[in-house]
Amino acid sequence: MSSEARYRLLYDDYDSTTCINVPFGKFSWATLSLPFFAFIFCVVYSIAYNFESTTFSHCHVYNFLPSISSAIGNFSPQREVWQLAIALHGLPRLCVAAAYLQYHKEVLFPWAFYLSVVTCALNVTENIALIILSFWTSSDNYPIHKTAFITFIITSELYMLLAWILNKRCRKHQRNTAETKSLKWKKRLVTFNISCIIAATYFFIRHNTWCEKYVYSAFAFFEYMVVLSNMAFHMTAYLDFKDRNLVISKSGIALRYNR
Repeated sequence: MSSEARYRLLYDDYDSTTCINVPFGKFSWATLSLPFFAFIFCVVYSIAYNFESTTFSHCHVYNFLPSISSAIGNFSPQREVWQLAIALHGLPRLCVAAAYLQYHKEVLFPWAFYLSVVTCALNVTENIALIILSFWTSSDNYPIHKTAFITFIITSELYMLLAWILNKRCRKHQRNTAETKSLKWKKRLVTFNISCIIAATYFFIRHNTWCEKYVYSAFAFFEYMVVLSNMAFHMTAYLDFKDRNLVISKSGIALRYNR
């Protein structure tokens, strides 16, 4: 029996008391579009209407890009737009984490399922940390914002690495074309993401040490790349679940092949 046939037997058996049944592709795009377009809006609006305030730093040198914390947390309406987007996408993100846990239970070797539980926990923690750092901004409560930001960075990196390793090394079923493409993008994005974190750290230290023009803008740019590559990594769920629906019923969350 093919792996697809095995999946069909599992998911077609799911409880018929369905509350929500949507194509996972549309669900993924809708979920990720919220923070993506909110992020673009916040950066563009900050440059257009709060340029001097959002690009200001203690060095008093010229910069042309605002940092993320300044663009999304210090001014209105950017702060409200970002917080609304993060709040709306929080629950769907948890649904995706639950769907991945079920997916891994079926496609991974039994001994690897415990690693997928850890991966799911990292995914959930990353999402919670993102919500906290968005609502407790650096200007409102710096200690909470800092702790949430560090937690977000650590858990997001560990999540991406583990998700890639699990899908590369621990599968008991052969990957289909979309899953193979997803794995390639996961590798590219996690590599790019780590590289951007290193670059952002370098420019942040250099800015604080030497106070050179444009260096803070370089830091901000690589900050953007960290966030956007993280979003893109989560978007690979579209490829993993391309031919399935997300089904939410009284029994819980499941994946079912499209009919």
